Amino acid sequence: MILGISHITFIVKNLEKATTFFEEIFEARGVYSSGEKQFSISKEKFFLINDLWIAVMEGEEIEKNYNHIAFKIDESDYDMYLEKIQNLGLEIKSGRKRVEGEGNSIYFYDYDNHLFELHTGTLESRLLRYQREEI
Repeated sequence: MILGISHITFIVKNLEKATTFFEEIFEARGVYSSGEKQFSISKEKFFLINDLWIAVMEGEEIEKNYNHIAFKIDESDYDMYLEKIQNLGLEIKSGRKRVEGEGNSIYFYDYDNHLFELHTGTLESRLLRYQREEI
């Protein structure tokens, strides 16, 4: 039986830039840094975003694609997050076409081409909207 997500790992070129990214955008709390030690495949850092364990490990840059992780935000925080992203000079990707009622999103790349989304909607609201005939 699956109990939930254990952790999410991102491969990054620069652990310090990744630290800035996760701390500034997600207010992540650093809980571990391997320093020069290597217990896994490379040097790594662990963060907590609320109770979600995020691991970052040194490695090669990836190519941009649409694979992404979306974090839920409140609609009232949309502009605040947009400003945080802009202040770090991150690339903001144009969002896909949306239908009314499925929420708003900010898509943006971290320093290593991972795509993130901050989304104001819920699964329930999206499914309800998709069930309507006007789509």
